[in-house]
Amino acid sequence: MKTTALTNTHIALGAKMVPFAGFNMPVQYEGVNIEHETVRQSVGVFDVSHMGEFLVEGPGALELVQYISSNDASTLTVGKAQYSCIPNDDNGIVDDLIVYRVKEDTYLLVVNASNIEKDWNWINSKNTFGATLRNISDDYSLLAIQGPKASEAMQSLTSIDLSGIKFYHFEIADFAGISNVIISATGYTGSGGFEIYCKNTEVQQIWDRVFEAGAEYGIKPIGLAARDTLRLEMGYSLYGNDIDDTTSPFEAGLGWIVKFTKSFNNSEALADLKAKPLQRKIVAFKMLDRGIPRQGYTIVDGSGNSIGTVTSGTMSPSLKYGIGLGYVTADFKAIDSEIYIQVRKKALKAKVVKLPFYKP
Repeated sequence: MKTTALTNTHIALGAKMVPFAGFNMPVQYEGVNIEHETVRQSVGVFDVSHMGEFLVEGPGALELVQYISSNDASTLTVGKAQYSCIPNDDNGIVDDLIVYRVKEDTYLLVVNASNIEKDWNWINSKNTFGATLRNISDDYSLLAIQGPKASEAMQSLTSIDLSGIKFYHFEIADFAGISNVIISATGYTGSGGFEIYCKNTEVQQIWDRVFEAGAEYGIKPIGLAARDTLRLEMGYSLYGNDIDDTTSPFEAGLGWIVKFTKSFNNSEALADLKAKPLQRKIVAFKMLDRGIPRQGYTIVDGSGNSIGTVTSGTMSPSLKYGIGLGYVTADFKAIDSEIYIQVRKKALKAKVVKLPFYKP
């Protein structure tokens, strides 16, 4: 099992460690609800160094990024980032990712930990453009400093104005005494904040300084369990749960990141698919009956007929009721549609709602 550069720090803090995507990761410290609330109200820090990072460089860099990704990377200027996905050859999704334009001919691709090898092989197999590829995943760490107080709490650690970094923009600057750190106004929580990319040899110093600076704001370390409840309250997809090699971007609600203003891998087939009515669609739902929906639970109609499957579900720490995502047949995709979640022998009532579940 792989470890991050901060594994011993998490263990010393009393974190419950679990295997996740091949890594030994902190799932929680004090408890999911406390950690969740910390990020919603103040500021918390996640070690998400298990994520993968690839550099795509050279004159063919943009062409390769454009070919393997669904969004239009030509709109990126240096200092901007973009959410996108990698389409496969069968109308499904190899992975979702964030594309950063670091320099004129340099792009940073940030991919899911469970897909690092798969994505690396896939992108290399499509590189007929002469781009140079470097997998820097094992050498770099990633901290997500998230919450409404993140900017204020971290401002003393850098010479740049953190509040001036717009959503999905980034700066390469000094941070916590380290130069050339990527400070990105991105995250997976919906509560604002930053993601910090640095070398493994630098992350302990940054972690320590971050906790010193954030002490008066009640900063806490946050585990992967709260990361999951936070992202689910926003309705953000998790690869392996809500999207995978078999889900099309359209049924997954990701049509907005598929741009047919350019040609990309499988774009013609996806254009044909977009023109056809959806057979199934991912929906967000809230429980009306008491109960917690879980991944894999069957979704049924009022007569007990199976109409889909829950892909993500939890008891929302912020809202205090059960919420979830799942695929249903097209007849039940409309907002306010009545559906039922099969929890053991009971069919519990739920309704389709608009995202996000939680609004700050």
